[in-house]
Amino acid sequence: MAHLIASQQVAVAVPLGNDLSLKRTALKVSNLNFQDKSWALVLTFDLKASNSQLRSRRVTCMSVQQASVPKVTVSPLDLEDANEPPLNIYKPKEPYTATIVSVERLVGPKAPGETCHIVIDHGGNVPYWEGQSYGVIPPGENPKKPGSPHNVRLYSIASTRYGDNFDGKTASLCVRRAVYYDSEIGKEDPSKQGVCSNFLCNSKPGDKIKITGPSGKIMLLPEDDPNATHIMIATGTGVAPFRGYLRRMFMELVPKFKFGGLAWLFLGVANTDSLLYDDEFTKYLKDYPDNFRYDKALSREQKNRSGGKMYVQDKIEEYSDEIFKLLDNGAHIYFCGLKGMMPGIQDTLKKVAEQRGENWEEKLSQLKKNKQWHVEVY
Repeated sequence: MAHLIASQQVAVAVPLGNDLSLKRTALKVSNLNFQDKSWALVLTFDLKASNSQLRSRRVTCMSVQQASVPKVTVSPLDLEDANEPPLNIYKPKEPYTATIVSVERLVGPKAPGETCHIVIDHGGNVPYWEGQSYGVIPPGENPKKPGSPHNVRLYSIASTRYGDNFDGKTASLCVRRAVYYDSEIGKEDPSKQGVCSNFLCNSKPGDKIKITGPSGKIMLLPEDDPNATHIMIATGTGVAPFRGYLRRMFMELVPKFKFGGLAWLFLGVANTDSLLYDDEFTKYLKDYPDNFRYDKALSREQKNRSGGKMYVQDKIEEYSDEIFKLLDNGAHIYFCGLKGMMPGIQDTLKKVAEQRGENWEEKLSQLKKNKQWHVEVY
């Protein structure tokens, strides 16, 4: 809220539709430019306030039909200049040594497993585009190749090219700690842990990390049409590239990219405590209700139409007519997450297509041909 105080006048920014419960009607209507934003319907009111300090003041109410939500300035903007995405700048034999900035637990206490948000400082030396991946080489020796380093593990980048600090020098990863549950002993076996995921989740600020890449082109965000529709389907940490997309669309002020289309995110996790980046997504939903939709599938808390557990494919089926119409009109659809997500999703899409009298294989082939179909599973 902005305040301008002069001659006992107060200027207040108020969204259209708020009931101010004012005692008197407007005295003046005009247009006003305020801090580089255009405001309309400037209404000057005289309040009969019970508070004696307010009785002599006039309140200027700047009501805006579509208030523009402030975005974050990013740099350097020459990251927008490349015509092609950067690819494999650093290879496994000569990786780049970056530095861990922070490691933050993303999930609540009732989430099965632990997922962390890890910010890495690459100093601007390993640029990337939204939807690409970094390779990580964990420290230590490869047990299958004595004397050799571990193999590269790929992780989808969970930030835009400007990083979480908006200066083009960091990248973020969304990593679930891989553990092995031994059913015979009824608990986790600490001797069988995911080497790279545990290295990352156990890292501390200042630790060094060897990265390769960036890699990948299939999940790049098409930006030739700023009014396009993007349907994003994720399970768990598969939400990583979509976080990058959405920050670019709704959080960052990028002069060359002004999104005016529809972004629709479907996120499947176990329960509310397992939701990832929920605060960010919820804020976009509030600030950009015409451009963002957000549907959650919580398998341990929600039931599908048949009374079974709610998985992401059940949400897709729930909105299938709308989704198919959007695809027919050129929408892009993205899938990211565990390989196990795809068979159920494919079966659902095939069933829906048949109900609509369409051949799913032919439709899928056409989507791929039109470059509307984007899949990255692991």
